[in-house]
Amino acid sequence: RPVRMGHPSVTPADVIVIGAGIVGAACAHELAAAGLSVHVIDARKGGATNAGMGHLVVMDDNPAELALSQSSLDLWHQWGPRMNADQPTCQFTNCGTLWVAANAEEMAAAEDKQERLRAHGIACELLGPAALAAAEPLLRPGLAGALKVSGDSVVYAPNAAEWLLTHAPRPIHFEQAEVTRIAGRTVHLADGSQRSAGAVLLAAGIEAPRLCPGLPIRPKKGHLAITERHPGLLRHQLVELGYITSAHHSDGTSVAFNLQPRPTGQLLLGSSRQFDTTDPAVENAILARMLRRALDYAPGLADLSIIRTWTGFRAATPDSLPLIGAHPGQDGLWLAVGHEGLGVTTAPATARLIAAQITGATPPIDPAPYAATRFGL
Repeated sequence: RPVRMGHPSVTPADVIVIGAGIVGAACAHELAAAGLSVHVIDARKGGATNAGMGHLVVMDDNPAELALSQSSLDLWHQWGPRMNADQPTCQFTNCGTLWVAANAEEMAAAEDKQERLRAHGIACELLGPAALAAAEPLLRPGLAGALKVSGDSVVYAPNAAEWLLTHAPRPIHFEQAEVTRIAGRTVHLADGSQRSAGAVLLAAGIEAPRLCPGLPIRPKKGHLAITERHPGLLRHQLVELGYITSAHHSDGTSVAFNLQPRPTGQLLLGSSRQFDTTDPAVENAILARMLRRALDYAPGLADLSIIRTWTGFRAATPDSLPLIGAHPGQDGLWLAVGHEGLGVTTAPATARLIAAQITGATPPIDPAPYAATRFGL
């Protein structure tokens, strides 16, 4: 388990990581793997990692998103079996994704998506109406087909984050505390004490602008619902092809069909997106829209009981790409924030990019599209 640090003064670490969600934990893991001493600080209040679906999906809305998600999926397939062996509650499962096409126009979009993914060596295949019905009988008749992406998976992100902290190549120091301020390479805590390091990495999701004013990050609220257990009812993650457009709306409220099988036999249902609110309460009107959308694709869901609903907040940037790399205006401060709904998916490649840049190693992919300089910071 991570070495827990008490209140007294401790030996300075090479890197302080602020945030123990999936992105912060992955970064700590990779920094430790690079030979650095790492001190993670988090108030353990829960965040997007605890609230999200934990889907691991290759996204190709733009080349930078594709590079980050594909590189990450490759790493997830290395980490996942090890996680399950050490900590079965991580529940890494290679279920694949079916991008469902409701009509001929969306089927054409599925064909375009297949062409892009195959050009990057990503295994995928088109399913016609009959093959789609055979693959997932829960879906309504009359759908045009789907694109099956075999490598997509799911994981229980809170436990995966814990595994990353507890199974690093060298011990990671963890301290449960609230950070109130960052000043250079020094972190100020709520109890008045300070921690210093050679570098500070901010991986605090929607809390990041509080600690680093000026970051172009807005909270984007989402609703989720989970059903009672029905083992075998669903085999793949199902996502409507309209999800991509919905996911990148910059204003207003949108919903899209996203249904995920959990290893428990439960079905996890999303998704909604709304800006300009930080109220965590479940909003029945939004939830109803989301459920109606789901019933349009899978009418049989009406026979299931929902046992819990909740909300979470994604940290969104204006261009829907995360900020990964050095803060251009604050020496010693590094950023791994703004992953919106892809934090779990893209945590591994984010971590590799951060570790490479901090240690001066060769980055696994081009870091330029994620640099904070694109927003004039």
